[in-house]
Parts: sequence; structure tokens; C-alpha cells
Amino acid sequence: MKKFINDPADVVREALAGLAAAHPELRVDLDEQYVARADAPRPGKVGLISGGGSGHEPLHAGFVGPGMLDAACPGEIFTSPVPDQILAATRAADAGAGVVHVVKNYTGDVMNFQMAAELADEEGLRVETVLVDDDVAVEDSTWTAGRRGTGATLLVEKIAGALAEEGAALDAVAAAGRLVNERSASFAVALAAGTTPAAGRPGFELAGDEIEVGVGIHGEPGRSRQRMRPAAEIAELIVDAVTAAGPVGPEPLIVLVNGLGATPLIELYLMFGEISRRLEAAGATIARRLVGNYVTSLDMTGVSLTVCRADDELLRLWDAPVRTPALRWAA
Repeated sequence: MKKFINDPADVVREALAGLAAAHPELRVDLDEQYVARADAPRPGKVGLISGGGSGHEPLHAGFVGPGMLDAACPGEIFTSPVPDQILAATRAADAGAGVVHVVKNYTGDVMNFQMAAELADEEGLRVETVLVDDDVAVEDSTWTAGRRGTGATLLVEKIAGALAEEGAALDAVAAAGRLVNERSASFAVALAAGTTPAAGRPGFELAGDEIEVGVGIHGEPGRSRQRMRPAAEIAELIVDAVTAAGPVGPEPLIVLVNGLGATPLIELYLMFGEISRRLEAAGATIARRLVGNYVTSLDMTGVSLTVCRADDELLRLWDAPVRTPALRWAA
């Protein structure tokens, strides 16, 4: 294993220190291990926080900023943040209007965010939870009961974050996040596993002519292992899986073609071309597009597709200004 690290035990803390140095518009608490907007909490604004294991960057800390998250709490590599850490991030985001927790459906995340919400309630803080479970590859996996939470997390954070930025109430912000999740579906394929710093070896082994179909973002197995094939055939497989879970119709789609950490942009754009052609052939109208490495799995080589059936209001919120380290655009 060759990685730019010092000690595997210090990777997350040292990366957060680097994030603080690179982005002075953020407030990074290295003791309680959370990242917050420098201007948080903003009086009267609903707070929006998320978190999960590190190794999925830029998710979540890279999405802290105006128009998206108020705070994020990164756990150790592929490990949920602990309840005290989540509670500290909740306090940092609370301005009296309540806080929304965006939680990916992994057992540790669900349990620890629930415990943190209960602790927050004891302090008089109002918390609503949005559970993201968009991955249609498998129902129950090594890490979850039900679907896994993956690429739709970015869409939930962007759209709910835009609504919170406009001053919407707690219930409305949470409802928007849940609506995005309900309208979203994701599916991923891996060509090679990621390598965790502590283990020093890939999370799973694939033969030279194999791919993992329906892989999870921690390297969890998917539906099957299949033979390697041209990009056009892999794109067809991915689109078929997503459209089978929620057939596309007249609604405009937000489409995310996401790299899993080690897939070059040239290949992601090639895959977007193949995927978009197949979605349009199925009757879809692609209204918004995003291509890049946003919800990763360390250095996994692979691609995921997330589609969200939008409406005019969701598109308006998607288009609203955002300014974070990893996602930014003007009105």
C-alpha cells in the first residue's frame, strides 16, 4: 500500500486539520471532531447536519457551507461518528429553530444519530431526522436493514439546505429532504476495491475480468459478480436497475453520475454519455446533470448513478446558490 499518510490512526484528524487550513470559511473543531460553517448558527435558521464514516469525501464535510449543511461530523474510516460528536455538531448548528439530521441508512449511523437526537431532546433542542435509503441494489446487506444510503444524500443535503437557507420551518425542511429521498434511486458498479489505511489491502478481491454489480460504498457486496464488458453494456445494466425500481416518466430528472474515488473524469463523462442516452431512450427528460467524485469509497474504482424525479420546486431549490468546498454555484 502506498498512500500519502503518516500514521493510519491519525488520518482523519490530520485530514481535518488540512481542511481547516484550506478553508478558513469553515470552523473545524478537532477535539469534538466536527466541521461547521464559520457563521453558524445563524439566528432563526433551521440547522442542517449530516455525518458518517470518513473515506467518502467530499461527503460530508465538503458540503458544509451556505446553501447546504451547517455542520458535519466525520467518524473514523467507514465508522459512524459517536453520539457525543453528533450532539456537538447539533449544538453548533442550532439557532433556536431546530436541526435536521440527514442520516444514511447504515446500522451504526442510524443508532448513533438516534441516540444523539435523544440527548439533544433532553437539552431542549428540536431534531427531525431524514433517513436516506436510495440504493436499489439490495434490500438488506452486511451493514443495513433495508436499502443503503448512497448518492441521494448529496441531493437531500442540497435541496433541504437551500430551503433552510431561505428561512423555511423545521417541518418543511425535513419534509423536503424526505421527498427527495422517496423520489431517488441509486445503483453502483465497481471495477476494483478501495484500500483502507488501517488494513493496507483492498476490501475485496476481483479477478481481472470481474466487476461487482450493485456494490456498496463501504465495499459491501452487491447483487452479483459478473464479467467485465464494454462501458455501453455496463451503463445499460445500471440504467435498467434504476428504472426497474422506479420507472421514469414525464417528470424531469436530476441525474448524478458519481465516481467512487479512483475513476478518472474522462471515464465518468463517457459513462454519463452512455447513461443519458439510455435514460432518454426510456422516455426520461434530464433537467439537471452533475458528474464527478462526490460520494466516494476511498480509492475504489467504480461508478454510481443516482436519479431523482423532480418537479419545478425541487429544481428551483437545486438551482439555488450554494457555496461549499466541493459544490458551488451562483443563482
